[in-house]
Amino acid sequence: MTHYPKATLESYGYKDYKKTKKFFTVLRKVFVVVIVVSLYIPILMLLLQSVNSSPNINEFGHFTLDWYTNMFDVRSLKNAIINTLLTSVISTLLATVIATFMAVGIYALPKQVRQRVMLLNNIPILNADIVTGISLMLIFSLLLPLFPYIFGPVTLIMAHLFFTIPYVVLSILPKLKEMDTNLMDAALDLGIKPYKALIKVIVPAISAGIFSGMLLALTMSIDDFVISYYTTGNGFDNLSIWIYGSIGRKSLTPSVYAFSTLLTLMTLVSLTLYQVFIKKDKKGKKK
Repeated sequence: MTHYPKATLESYGYKDYKKTKKFFTVLRKVFVVVIVVSLYIPILMLLLQSVNSSPNINEFGHFTLDWYTNMFDVRSLKNAIINTLLTSVISTLLATVIATFMAVGIYALPKQVRQRVMLLNNIPILNADIVTGISLMLIFSLLLPLFPYIFGPVTLIMAHLFFTIPYVVLSILPKLKEMDTNLMDAALDLGIKPYKALIKVIVPAISAGIFSGMLLALTMSIDDFVISYYTTGNGFDNLSIWIYGSIGRKSLTPSVYAFSTLLTLMTLVSLTLYQVFIKKDKKGKKK
């Protein structure tokens, strides 16, 4: 009786890729770590400099919180922070209200008309900031004969409205698509007036999208520089313009790092609250 060698998987052309898979698994993890570290190194550097007693970024003196407590000692920085918060909060609130009504109106349009309107909505998003800034500056300049002192907080808020509203609309529309299409009709059948149905029924149903859009608008408004630079007036600088004008000068105080760190912490807290809000919203829908 002839004994033939036992056939193996390799005899049929099978190749063991276990070692290769392990290599790519390790490589993938390394890439993830490198990307995450690269993204958060600037934030960590900012945090480190905000507690550095030395104004020189090339050396670390000792741990201190003086830059946080003395944040408003520099008058120009104080005014810039106040101008930034004032402009951002007002423009964000206005953009959220306007975009909510816009999104509801766009969603109620026929499909083809809705696509055309969304194309117009996306143009400010895709347009370059410098083009948007110069265009708005030219438009506001045409109003100078009627309003000689228009450049300042008014033009800055209007400019921020221009580029934040489209983002809030894009944040709200997906929530409208997830909503029950008969919700508005059911509310009207129960005898509620249209505007009350919008405020008491539709708005709570899309509140998660409104909150995320508001947070996005606030973040973009605070850190905008290019559009703000072309649309503000003399003596009214937000934080980004103030930093740009203070680079290379003694007026650039490390308190800026402290304020930026506080903004980052506020953003993290807001995102955490948003995630908690989303989870509660999902649990409520399941129940």
